[in-house]
Amino acid sequence: MIRRWDYDEAEQRLDVTFVSGKRYAYHQVPERIAAGMRKAISKGSYFNRRIRDHFAFTQLTS
Repeated sequence: MIRRWDYDEAEQRLDVTFVSGKRYAYHQVPERIAAGMRKAISKGSYFNRRIRDHFAFTQLTS
């Protein structure tokens, strides 16, 4: 489900690239949520439970 992800602590932005190639930036994501993502065995499950539908996002291009 998730190919890669990066977290910008200063901007509290989580950038997620899905296996489909689509990329999204999730805004105002607290560091504790990003830390949970780092520790999660299943990134996709964690994303679905704790990030998707909880934070505003924008789709990124290229």
